[in-house]
Amino acid sequence: MCGIAGICGITKPCNTSVEMLHKMVNIIGYRGPDEVGIYIDDWAGLGHTRLSVIDLSGGTQPIHNENKSLWIIYNGEIFNYIELRQQLESKGHIFYTNSDTEVLLHMYEQYGSDCLEQLNGQFAFAIWDNIKRELFAARDHVGILPLYFTKVGDVLLFASEIKSLFINQNVPKEIDPIAIDQIFTFWTTLKGRTVFEGIDELPAGHYLKISKGRIEIKKYWDYVFLPRNEQLSHSPNEVCDNIRTLLLDSINIRLRADVPVGAYLSGGLDSSGITAAIVNNFNNHVRTFGIRFEDPVFDESAHQNRIAKFLKVPHTQTIAADEAIGSSFADCLWHCEKPLLRTAPVPLLLLSKLVSENGFKVVLTGEGADEVFGGYNIFREAKLRNYWAKYPQSLKRASLTKELYTYIFNDKPRAKSTLDKFFSKGLNDLTDPLFSHLLRWQNTGRSKIFFCENLNRAIGRYDGFAEIRETLPESFRKWDCVSKAQYLEMSIFLTNYLLSSQGDRMAMANSLEIRVPYLDRRIIEYMCKIPSKWKILGLNEKHTLKKVFKGILPDEIIKRPKYPYRAPIKNSLIKDRDDEHLREMLSENYIKKAGLFDAKKVNLLLAKMQKKEQASEIDNMALAGILSSQIIYNRFIDDFPNKQVDFKKPDLLIDRRSLLI
Repeated sequence: MCGIAGICGITKPCNTSVEMLHKMVNIIGYRGPDEVGIYIDDWAGLGHTRLSVIDLSGGTQPIHNENKSLWIIYNGEIFNYIELRQQLESKGHIFYTNSDTEVLLHMYEQYGSDCLEQLNGQFAFAIWDNIKRELFAARDHVGILPLYFTKVGDVLLFASEIKSLFINQNVPKEIDPIAIDQIFTFWTTLKGRTVFEGIDELPAGHYLKISKGRIEIKKYWDYVFLPRNEQLSHSPNEVCDNIRTLLLDSINIRLRADVPVGAYLSGGLDSSGITAAIVNNFNNHVRTFGIRFEDPVFDESAHQNRIAKFLKVPHTQTIAADEAIGSSFADCLWHCEKPLLRTAPVPLLLLSKLVSENGFKVVLTGEGADEVFGGYNIFREAKLRNYWAKYPQSLKRASLTKELYTYIFNDKPRAKSTLDKFFSKGLNDLTDPLFSHLLRWQNTGRSKIFFCENLNRAIGRYDGFAEIRETLPESFRKWDCVSKAQYLEMSIFLTNYLLSSQGDRMAMANSLEIRVPYLDRRIIEYMCKIPSKWKILGLNEKHTLKKVFKGILPDEIIKRPKYPYRAPIKNSLIKDRDDEHLREMLSENYIKKAGLFDAKKVNLLLAKMQKKEQASEIDNMALAGILSSQIIYNRFIDDFPNKQVDFKKPDLLIDRRSLLI
């Protein structure tokens, strides 16, 4: 993958420079350390920093069409580019490279915005038409790759990362209070918003077009689940056969590259299944990579080693020690560009560094399987609570929570009682579209007690729950409880947190491209049509996916309960650590300067956490959220690197200023 940046006049020519474009891509040069290319004319400028994966010698960007009227900068991969190229050549298109980038450009030339319906890939790109003076930019269906934009007067600026936009001195740098409220409720900002005032993210499945002085943003794709009476009536075996066929092809086309492709291996079902599929069908010399934790509570290395031995693949691990997680937290935030309520992205930053140091540019990962196939506890909780609400007198009710969380209740009767009380809340709100997630979000929102008065005043009466309810699809109310929960999880958490903070950002920080076979749009669209009972049978999560891997993976992997990926917070950030930067970020003076939190309440939290051996989930989230918000303020607002970014001659420069007819 790569990094892109650009500037476009909306109603008149823009006054930009090669130097500005180069600075915008240079600050994200880690996304593509191999080449830099720039196109510039009177109306627009396009910058690209390349991580060469396909057509290593001939895919230098920006790339043009036959008459050089269209120019593209592109971050991503179109995995079905070989088939699309054949289709385009049959229609008379002529190519000068072997890249998927040029295929994408000609797809737009042939079909306009409708080309997006035929793409199978992960992408964020911009195409400039220098005849019509139109800019077309789009982001992939599920939001694997990022694209941000802002307006400065009559000029639109866009880039793969926000820091590129901040290179322009005219772009204001301010924290958005509403975004902070959203992050401390949903773990992330909602669709289109970033943590910075005036900086927008193009939502997944949307495109942006500038034409005739107007900016248009339009949705071209979304998750579409079906009501029960419209779902496919395929038998369980048919479903498994279809998924097996789709998944093998998804993996196959994601192995297309002119460089070696590795795989992440966590020891769970999802990554183990992908690795097994590669070994058994495509490449029995694949190399895998995984994370070990210092704390055994978080460590899954034994499972990784077991499946690596079973599949006979060379497996390399990095140790995510508590101190390493804490010392890398600020670097992680520089790449995430938003506050975090978790430290979980940091070990993935360490992992991508290990993979890059071993000479790999591309890995396949297991992200998306839980969302698509029904693997998360929140989906099972929705089924359980839905059952409780409909059958309050059921004799089965008492045993269901224990079945849901078997690993919690060994000799812990109080834990069961606590969870029973928690999940019993809100059962009279079964018709609320947020029924599956509301309890969790409200619980997370308890950490907003640390907001200062000024921040609360700026947030005012804003209601994030109402915003979500108002933007749900019209057909949402017709779906079953699991489908509703899946939509909320995929459209909010998957796109805006998992694929961003734990996905693209942590990988590209070390020039590594991740590819996610479970998020092939064909698999998603098929599973949206399948009855939920084949995703979660009773309370057995990922029922279909487990059947797909039956006989391919050991039973101990298939039957192993879902183990959520987590990383230590308190022990990484404050326990036994004497970090001068951390002390400054959480000092009373700096908390007051940032203007987000109540310094006295923060001091009480720190004293409480340092006194107790174990911290509560809410206190851990609050600590991570407060510290990360302070660091974001420090790195992007108070001390953003506005000094000169190293400037050198681009590898490719097309300068057409004042030359256009």
